[in-house]
Order: sequence, then structure tokens, then C-alpha cells
Amino acid sequence: MSDEHGGFEGVRENLDRHPMVQLFGYATPYWLRLTVGVLASFLTRFARLVPPIIVAAAIDRVVLNNSEPGLLTQAGILPPGEIASEAAKVSFLQRLVVIAAVAYLVRSVTRFASRYLLQSTAQKVQRDLRNDTYDHLQHLSMGFFADHQTGGMMSILNSDINRLESFLNTEFRQFIRVVATVGGIAIVLSTYSVKLALIALAPVPIIGLASWLFLSWIEPRYRSIRQTVARLNTRLENNLSGAAVIKAFDRYDFERERVESQSQTYHDEKVAALRIRRGFFAALRLLTGVVFVVILYVAGMDFITSAENEAILSAGAFTAFFLYLRRLYSPMRRVGKSANKYQLAKSSAERVFGLLGQAPEVTEPDDPFEPERIDGAVAFDDVTFAYDDDPVVRDVSLDVSAGDTVGLAGPTGAGKSTLLKLVPRFHDPNEGTVSVDGRDVRGYGLQSLRDHVAVVEQQPYLFSGTVAENVAYGDREVLDGEEDGDEDARERVREAARAAEADAFIEDLPEGYDTQIGERGIKLSGGQRQRVAIARALLNDPEVIIFDEATSDVDTETEERIQESLDRLVEDRTAFVIAHRLSTIRDADRIVVMDEGRVAERGTHDELLVEGGDYADLWYAQADERPVSADD
Repeated sequence: MSDEHGGFEGVRENLDRHPMVQLFGYATPYWLRLTVGVLASFLTRFARLVPPIIVAAAIDRVVLNNSEPGLLTQAGILPPGEIASEAAKVSFLQRLVVIAAVAYLVRSVTRFASRYLLQSTAQKVQRDLRNDTYDHLQHLSMGFFADHQTGGMMSILNSDINRLESFLNTEFRQFIRVVATVGGIAIVLSTYSVKLALIALAPVPIIGLASWLFLSWIEPRYRSIRQTVARLNTRLENNLSGAAVIKAFDRYDFERERVESQSQTYHDEKVAALRIRRGFFAALRLLTGVVFVVILYVAGMDFITSAENEAILSAGAFTAFFLYLRRLYSPMRRVGKSANKYQLAKSSAERVFGLLGQAPEVTEPDDPFEPERIDGAVAFDDVTFAYDDDPVVRDVSLDVSAGDTVGLAGPTGAGKSTLLKLVPRFHDPNEGTVSVDGRDVRGYGLQSLRDHVAVVEQQPYLFSGTVAENVAYGDREVLDGEEDGDEDARERVREAARAAEADAFIEDLPEGYDTQIGERGIKLSGGQRQRVAIARALLNDPEVIIFDEATSDVDTETEERIQESLDRLVEDRTAFVIAHRLSTIRDADRIVVMDEGRVAERGTHDELLVEGGDYADLWYAQADERPVSADD
């Protein structure tokens, strides 16, 4: 019960480009709204730079009656010269008020536009990415699902994609904020004092270098944290799904210890990263604080020592300078947080796009054969298949004519189920060929082939919903009709249920066919679930049908009724029946006995009894009989 596959560590090997480049590639279809949002965001940041300039002009020109022109005067927005009269000061102040009002109006409108456009784009990218990832997962081969656990897949579809949306939603805007704010303030400060501007901007390259080093250090740690989260999710999902087993064997303490162990690992990794992260941010605050103190000292000394000469800054400019410093260092300190968020997003992007880069083992042919109907002749020619290194099916050759019923028997692990999974191409053989109507199944369109081949498994999966919806799932048109309340679709569902001997128990349910059966059909018994699954398989009227221990969970009487129905239903179909109870396949046209992946015996029921091999021994054991000997 290892969790080694829970972290999806191997999918990163599928990346062919930088994962963040691929992420932004998902935003390119929305380039227009993204461009407008970016421009609006820049305008918002520039509008925020106007109020300190207005304050500087008010102090110098209105309060101190200074003729210092200032930036707005140099730009031609305010009149130059000394303002002597009270009326002139009132007029000047009113103009400042109008400028401030326009700046705040622009800021409000552009802030709304930028946030709406950028955040809605992030939501669209999230939607598209989740849809594509889910669709890609569904098209991966069954071998992938055998090697990877559900908890890890859910972690990618939910946690990782949500993290990418959050990064686009917040950190992309923060990047614009840093560029616009730092760039704009640098230009404004340099117009007041180049010397003080250089002091104020000195931490920028230091913060950039420190952030790069921080990224290099934190990257492997966040990667490990994401893997740990996936393994923890997998463990929790397994335990919640297996609650009945845990209760039956009283393994509360055992499972609690396993969850606690993985929770502790996650805690330790998270706290270690948190310690360094908080220290990094504290160092950034200390650095910006030092610069603030240095500028205060240099600018203050200039005022003190320039009694007879003109100071570097006017009183208004001095005030504006410190207002800008406060705004400058906030986004600069945010660089460290953005670097942290970037690394988290990059780790998630590696898993998402690594998964999207995972190629399915079973692929659609370039020019697929898609017949409307097939006869149903199936042939296995020297077929060998292995999940890993050890073959599960070895050199199997078998010809089945259209309309024949073939029973498969043999011990658990003999390769019966695996062999039949090659017919609908859940897997492809490593050696040999599987053909339907004389054509290699690899030449068929995948969906077309599977429309003609139905599978009823030993432990059928039912979806949360009504009985009717689960039966209707076997045919796309009927499913659509069932959702729309089509009476013809409901009648087809009833016919399939009657054929599977399921109609009687369905009618006895509280709401009949509209009864909600719960997650995985938990409200139904094992036998009831199997009969619903049989009805679902029959609904599509397949030419080939595979029953994988499909009557193992029903009582003998129900099995006999199902068997009578199946005898009629498979009369014109090719049927493969895997059975533990040999009575189920007694009347098959041919019985194939498998052992260790090979065909050990084949023939009719009577022929195999005469041979006196493994089938005969198993039959007499199950029938509680013994063969009649010559001595008798």
C-alpha cells in the first residue's frame, strides 16, 4: 500500500517548454482584454503618483508662497510665478482640487477595468486549463490510471490549477504594480534630486539578486512540499473510500499513525520553508528601513547646512519625496512575496503541464476505420501483454466466430480479464495482434470500436445519480433523452433493465427508476449494482459483449434468471464470459481455461470433462460430484 505514485513526480519529464511560458500561452486567446487590462493597470499606478505632487505644489505655492515651479508647473498644468493675492491662491487651490479629482476618477475607473479584465482572464484560463487537463486525463490509457492514484489526480485538477489561477489573478497584477510604481517613482524622484533618487533606488538591484537566490533555494523545497501534499491527499482519499474496511478490521490506530506520519512530514517541510521565507522578508524590510533613515539624514542635513544657499529640495518636494518612499518600498518588499508565489505556481505548473504532456499509450490511428456495424468475429494471434516486465498474457492464440459464446475459466491472476481488455483497446498487446472482423483493433477509431464492444466488470462502477441515469449511460442518445425527460428514452431504459432482470427490484425502490443510488451506487446491493451495469451494457446493443464475473455477487436464483435472459440476448452477439462459477459457462460454445497467462485447455464443457484436466477437477469440486469410474 505504497504512496510512491501519489506525487506524480515523473510527469515533469514530459515538459518540452518552461511551464510558465505554457501557462501564459493559455492567456493568448484573450490578448485583447489582457492588453486593455494591463494598460488600465499602468494608468492606475500612474494616477496614484499624482496626489504627492499636488501636496508638494500646495505646500510650496499656497502655504509657503514659494515660486518653486514644481512638476505640474513644468508640465504646463499650473501657472508659474509667485502667487501673491488671496484670490489667486484660492484659484490655484481650486485648480489643484480639480487635478486631484481627475486623478482619483481616472484611478477609480482604470482600477475597476484592470481588476475586472485581468481577474476575469485568470478565471477563463483556469476554466480552459481545468477542462483541457480533465479531458486529457480521460483520454490517457488505462495503464496510467493503474500507476497513478486518484488523490494525486484530484490534487492537480483542484489545488494546482487553483494555484495557477491565483498566481495570474494576483501576482501578475503585482508585477505590473512593481514595474509601474518603481519606474514612475524613479522618474519623479530624479526630477527632484538625482542624488537622493539614487540612494532611494539603491536597494532595487539588491532585492532583485536576493529574490533570485531565494528562488533558487526555495524551488526544490516547494516541489517536495507539493509532492507531499499529493501523497497526503492520496492517503486521505484511500482511507475515506476504504472506511468500511478500516472499521471491519479495526485499523483506526494503524491508519491514524500513517496519516499522522505524512501530516508531520508536511508540517516539517512547510515550517522549514516558512522559517527561511519569513527571514527573507524581514531582511527586505530592514534594508528598506535603512535606506529610509539614510535619506532622512542626507535630506535633513541639506536643509540644516543650506541656510544661505538653495536647498536640494523644497519643503513641498521634501514631503512628496517621503510620501513616494513609502509607496516605493511596499511593492519592492512585495517582490519577495511574488518570488515566493511564483515558485509555488511554477511547481504546480510543472505538474499540470507535465500531465498534459503525458502521451497516451493507446492512440487513435491516422485514418481510423469506423463501421456502423460489425459482425463480431474476434481473433487473438500470438498475443503477449505485460503491465511491467513480467507478462500477464503469454502467446495466446484464439479464433472466435461471430455470434459465439466463449467462457473463460482459470485461477485468479491467470490473465483472463487482461486478455479481454485488449479487445476494446484498454491496452495494446506488446506482441501479436487482436483483430475484430479480420482487422487489427489498432486500425479502428477508439470510440467506434468501443461502441461495438461492451464490458460488464466484476465490480461495476455506478455514478451518483438515479438508476435511470446510470442505465442510460450506456447510450449517448438515450442519456440525452433521459435528461430531457423523453418517454421513449425511458422505455428503452426499462427494456434494458428487464433484459438484465433488474426491472423488478428497481420498481421496488422508493422512487423506482428515479431513486438516487448514492456515490458508487452505495445504496444498492452488490447484485443490484451488477444488474444495473448489465442493463447499461445491453442498452447500446453491442455486437461484442464481455462479462467479467458479472454474476459473481448475485444469488443462485437471480443468476439463473440472468443467465436465461443472457442466453437470449447473446444469441446474435459474440460474448466472452469470465466466470468463477463454472455453471455460468457450462453451455458456452467453447470454454477456454487459462493458467499463468497461457491457454491451458479449450473445448466444450463435455469435451473438457472427458479430458479430465483442471477444468474437470474444478467442475466436480464445485458440483460436489466425482467422475464415474470404470470400477463403478
